[in-house]
Amino acid sequence: MLRRYMYAAWLMTAGLALAACGGGHRSSSSEGGAEATCTLSDTTHITIDYAQGFRVDYTPQGVRLLTVSDPQKEQATTYCYALIPPGVKADSLPADYTPIHIPVKKVICMTSLQLSNFIALDACDRVVGITSTRHLFNPEMKRRQETGQTVKIGIEGNFDSEVILSVEPDVIFISPFKRGGYDALREAGSPMVPHLGYKETTPLGQAEWIKFVGLFTGLEAEANAKFRSIEQRYNHLKSLTARVERRPVVFSGEIRGGNWYAVGGKSFLAELFRDAGADYFLKDDPRSGGVTLDFETVYSQAESADYWRIVNSYEGTFSYDALRGLDSRYADFRAFRDKGVIYCNMREKPFYESMPMHPEVVLADLIHVFPPDVLPAPPPAGYARLP
Repeated sequence: MLRRYMYAAWLMTAGLALAACGGGHRSSSSEGGAEATCTLSDTTHITIDYAQGFRVDYTPQGVRLLTVSDPQKEQATTYCYALIPPGVKADSLPADYTPIHIPVKKVICMTSLQLSNFIALDACDRVVGITSTRHLFNPEMKRRQETGQTVKIGIEGNFDSEVILSVEPDVIFISPFKRGGYDALREAGSPMVPHLGYKETTPLGQAEWIKFVGLFTGLEAEANAKFRSIEQRYNHLKSLTARVERRPVVFSGEIRGGNWYAVGGKSFLAELFRDAGADYFLKDDPRSGGVTLDFETVYSQAESADYWRIVNSYEGTFSYDALRGLDSRYADFRAFRDKGVIYCNMREKPFYESMPMHPEVVLADLIHVFPPDVLPAPPPAGYARLP
């Protein structure tokens, strides 16, 4: 009776997925012989609470029906995958679901955010290719790169197809809404799976993509445990600022090539500032992604802001004199005059390699600055107030 109910539920789920990803059916068989039913415990069953970019449903046989879409709803494309565990023979997968046998052993990562998931899961040994080593800090990944266990495959738009073919990846994680140049990747014949954590609009939504990687690596229980710890710490810190009476105003970014690049008021960064006890200067802006402004617009809205958040890659010691040297107009902001710059140098800190995966660490750094009496102040992990 229970099995009949589960099968009916799966048919309903598959039908919904079919509507999103196409019609018909596709056959796929695994190398593991007869069909097997996978018994799932609460610890291994992935559920999504914050991320908007992926969803997973489980068939009675344990196949993971995974759908991936743009968290910001700017692109309509939905990507569909059937993740097939060992010993399972999946006969009737919904059409347009690409079958992938899990756990994957060899993957290529295109971004530091993707890599941060593998680092957090202690699964660096699965990463056989990366695009850049410019801001590589993790000792294990550096060792793998130096010994040739992980190779550099080039950059977006200029991938080395021979190197990619040589590592025979099971899966290539991509960012399909970026520059692309994926023809060289297609030659490898490996599934290209979009990892869209960078488009999530909440800090915990971005961090929850560790569960996405957990699905592919067979480390679902570990991903659940890691995320649960991050979530609990983040929400505890957030609760400490709930009754802050005076909320300082913070703005972000720098001017480059005549444009000031910031993010909208519905972005993960705006929420991070809010959770840390501050107001983002564009908090009423309805956009969740990048915002391009001119200097005059930023100045009119942020001249009197209390704090200024800057992340860059500066060679040498960054200072207020160095900041003024980049553009003399910067000295007109109150946050400059009152030494309210919150700074992270990507040459010295693993900002993209670990910060997206650990918003609770970033939140603690910001709380130490915004309402400094809320937390004791240990050495900052990433952000610090520029002296």
